[in-house]
Amino acid sequence: MDLDALSAARRDEWKRLDDLSRSRGLDGPSVDEFVARYQSASADLADIKTSAGRTPQGDHVSTMLSRARLRLTGTPDNVLRQIPRFFIDQLPAALYQLRWTTLALTFAFIGIVWLTGAWIVSDSALVATLGSEYQLEQYAEEDFVAYYSAHSEAMFGAMVWTNNAWIAVQSVIFGISGVWPLYVFVQNAVGLGTSAAIMFEYDRGADFVLYILPHGQLEMTSIFVACAAGLHMFWAWVVPGHRSRMDALAGQGRALATVAIGLVLSLALSGVVEGWVTRQEWPWAIKIGIGTLALAAFLAYMLVLGRRAATTGETGDLTEYEAGTPRLVAG
Repeated sequence: MDLDALSAARRDEWKRLDDLSRSRGLDGPSVDEFVARYQSASADLADIKTSAGRTPQGDHVSTMLSRARLRLTGTPDNVLRQIPRFFIDQLPAALYQLRWTTLALTFAFIGIVWLTGAWIVSDSALVATLGSEYQLEQYAEEDFVAYYSAHSEAMFGAMVWTNNAWIAVQSVIFGISGVWPLYVFVQNAVGLGTSAAIMFEYDRGADFVLYILPHGQLEMTSIFVACAAGLHMFWAWVVPGHRSRMDALAGQGRALATVAIGLVLSLALSGVVEGWVTRQEWPWAIKIGIGTLALAAFLAYMLVLGRRAATTGETGDLTEYEAGTPRLVAG
């Protein structure tokens, strides 16, 4: 192959391809021409490499093709642009998709806690199975309240955050089973109901409510969201709709990963409230008010900002560029 002759014959075509790749706006015919010239230049580069290996002419064509390829396929968003989009659109939209399941789990949790506590308190024999008289009295009179000041603020906040994050992670990771999130959910509800039963049995019900409310509002809501995310994963597997089961799982799994990042932050905030606020000698109205404000901020983010993001088409999943073009299906 005469590379000089080829370069002379293709020079104008290659220059046109380079001009099109640098153009800011392309209409329909220009796009068709751009694709055709890209394919032609690719064939030229293949001929050059096959016959002569690496050459200056081949490097020149390769550089033009690289620029054209970026124009055809696009480039990833700058990280500094992705972060605002994640927190303003993707995360609130992903949380918004879980709103009704989260609400249903909230009522179910309250019901289980109340039924468990009422059942245990109604039978002294059941209370006795929880421990000796001394142990139960010690728990109600001292241990329950002392728990919140047994460690430094930072250490205690880290401990509760780690514990709650582990509960959330279990619900998320094993959500596809459909069973494990519900098991974790019921286990925590029964445990809280049992604790409530002991406190009310020894006339310490007020302490139970007052010490739970400051941090518990946001903490438990975050756990409900985690459980809801896991159940949505299971539902995507059982009822994939028009998509294949694997495509449905992939989409829901990506949205679930988005939710998991949000829960790390919300549980960290509830850990701050539990570690620094609950133990303080402030009026209960102030401490509970702080917890309520934290929950209100989370719900506003989930419902108000989430609804706005959802109306623009956001679901919490990655964009088509980030996730890959989905398989087309009928219906």
